[in-house]
Amino acid sequence: MPTPEFILALREKVGTDMLWLSGVTAVVLRPGADGVDEVLLVRRADNGRLTPVTGIVDPGEEPAVAAVREVLEEADVVAEAEVLSWVRATPPMVYDNGDRAQYLDLVFRCRYVTGEPHPADGENSEALWRRVDDLGDLDDDMRSRILQAATGGEVARFER
Repeated sequence: MPTPEFILALREKVGTDMLWLSGVTAVVLRPGADGVDEVLLVRRADNGRLTPVTGIVDPGEEPAVAAVREVLEEADVVAEAEVLSWVRATPPMVYDNGDRAQYLDLVFRCRYVTGEPHPADGENSEALWRRVDDLGDLDDDMRSRILQAATGGEVARFER
């Protein structure tokens, strides 16, 4: 589901005005056969970008639960949230339709449990595993989210 129903309802009232939303980035890791961790990536259908699974936290939903839910919905992979790795406000953005939003992004390191990734809900055209040392074609922001989760230890990073 590309746009949650609660956001569509808000947009009916506020139009394209800025919305402050809670978002999650789920960095799902699994051990690679050669000892290098692999990360779950999806290719977004709307812009072709390769990213970890991202999504919006529903009203009243726990953020770690949202991260795990988004992984299952988007890639049909079961994961378990282990660590909150990074908390930050993203820059404001304007979507193609003029809607404006800014996100409090919560990056979670997640452990792979089971499932073979595939684009499960129409938001993505591809889902795959990639070595964490092979992320050169991702944009700097997404690569930073992955590396923070993969190497940041057990303490969350906070922007200042």
